[in-house]
Amino acid sequence: MAGGSLVGADGIAAVGAPPAAAGSPAMAGGPRPESSGHTAADAPARPAECVRRVVDGAPAARRRKVLVLAALTVLVAASFLFSLTLGRYDMDFGQVLALVAAPFSGAADASAADANVFLTIRLPRVLAALVVGAALSGAGCAFQGIFKNPMVSPDLLGASAGACFGAALGILLSFGSVGVEVAAFVAGVAAVLVSYGLSSVIGRRMGGVLVLVLSGLVVGNLFQAFTSAVKFLADPNSQLPEITFWLMGGLSSVREGDLVGLLAAFAVGTVGIMVLRWRLNVMALGDEEALSLGVNVKRTRLAVISCATLLTSASVAVAGMVGWVGLIVPHLARFLVGSDHRVLVPASMLLGGAFLMLVDDVCRSVYTTEIPLSILTAILGAPLFVYLVCRQRRTL
Repeated sequence: MAGGSLVGADGIAAVGAPPAAAGSPAMAGGPRPESSGHTAADAPARPAECVRRVVDGAPAARRRKVLVLAALTVLVAASFLFSLTLGRYDMDFGQVLALVAAPFSGAADASAADANVFLTIRLPRVLAALVVGAALSGAGCAFQGIFKNPMVSPDLLGASAGACFGAALGILLSFGSVGVEVAAFVAGVAAVLVSYGLSSVIGRRMGGVLVLVLSGLVVGNLFQAFTSAVKFLADPNSQLPEITFWLMGGLSSVREGDLVGLLAAFAVGTVGIMVLRWRLNVMALGDEEALSLGVNVKRTRLAVISCATLLTSASVAVAGMVGWVGLIVPHLARFLVGSDHRVLVPASMLLGGAFLMLVDDVCRSVYTTEIPLSILTAILGAPLFVYLVCRQRRTL
């Protein structure tokens, strides 16, 4: 690294200046060369300053990123209001705005039926779609950054498979809706803990990231087998259809009580990832370079995995298995704002929230029977992912 510039895949550089030769005039105390007219302001910046400048880019690029984030925020707000108007019970924008403003203005113009539908069904569902989409996208972006692999999704370490097993087991044991969500969340976290513990035991003399990924694949398949065993034992007339429908993902059963745990997990996981997102830029250079720049690689990786697992497990516990969101949306956000995770993480979360709200709108509006979320996300996600891969190959 000495005497050169190391540029990573995410556009950050570690810049070092070559040391002066032992026999140079500056080192030997000899006469200094004549001044070339440069002032102190023209002196080379320190390495940390160079890193910051390279990551930030030109002022025009920074302004563009700010504008993109502002546009995505407007998109989320518009999608949120639009989604509140859709459903079997028709509501226009005026009714929605009146119901939203009613707790603050004290007005009571809305009917009891409108308020009941809006507060107990419509608002919790749309808010859950926003939070789940943002959580899965943020978790996927964090996983792709920490593992330096754009093919990584939030279920890499078995969180989704574990949550599915916990929910299936809760349905088999008749836990009730809250018990099923708790069981799904606990099992999702437990699956990731097993993956991390397994990789720590068998990977001491091997590459940590590779062993962790392999451990996640093993644990994920193991929990999928557990889920199949639960489906085999379930009552085929009542429990098995409920398990199958839950595994396909959906937000039809979300109520205001389900948002408490989801919002708490979302707040903790999001704050953690937002605080650590600049370290993802450094981690993109590789473990050795990150260590040389003062980043504790093992601790950072564990913290990011913990926050992303919290987001993924809470999302799957509420919405079921929703695929492709955590894989596709970070790619779309990267296309808009680049690979700087300080901007990429919030952009992914905003875009993911808007994406899942609009997908849920289609799921509950296009057909007389509600379409499961995972069906439509796969139909939209697979072709889009192929397009993004082909476009990236053309630009290489």
